[in-house]
Amino acid sequence: MLAIIAYALGVMYSPGPVNFLGLNAGMNGQTRTSLGYCLGVGTAMLLLFLLFGWAGATWVNGHLLIAVSVAGCTYIIYLAVHIAKARVDLESIAQPPLTLRYRDGLVLQLLNPKGIVATLPIATLQFPAAGIQGASLVVWSLGLALLAAGAPGSYIWAGSLVGSRIRNPAFFKRFNQLMALLLVGVAFSIGYEHVWVPLTA
Repeated sequence: MLAIIAYALGVMYSPGPVNFLGLNAGMNGQTRTSLGYCLGVGTAMLLLFLLFGWAGATWVNGHLLIAVSVAGCTYIIYLAVHIAKARVDLESIAQPPLTLRYRDGLVLQLLNPKGIVATLPIATLQFPAAGIQGASLVVWSLGLALLAAGAPGSYIWAGSLVGSRIRNPAFFKRFNQLMALLLVGVAFSIGYEHVWVPLTA
């Protein structure tokens, strides 16, 4: 049972598109408005745990993962462009141009190959090995989904701690550009690993 939690923590709390966006939101003063985003991420993970836990790995073939990866990369780049183009004004920092909502967290995590990589081994290997099925599958899925919602939440909190101490708008502009660049890098990394390599192998 501890192995399940350890694996989930390692995968969910490591840097990735969902957590990078959370960090950016915290830096830009969106701590309160981003709660829905975290809940969207948690909901997506709950759906993935339940789907894979009940259906198993048979639904997830190489072609489906490639299609999800392409859609996920596209959505990540779309969000990165909005962040890079965001105009920073410290007087209106509480309402930056890109406000992350429930839908953003839900869609991004459902299209995030990292979400599938996190849930598939747990739901199809670790759950059956630990005898987790039926009602206990739902309970474990809910618990891990809450853990997943906390991942971007922890990045939002860390970003807000740092962001509240900075008063130079140029810093936020450069930070947004850096986050956008990192997101594009993540998108290309996902595209290479989950699209290019499978298609050319």
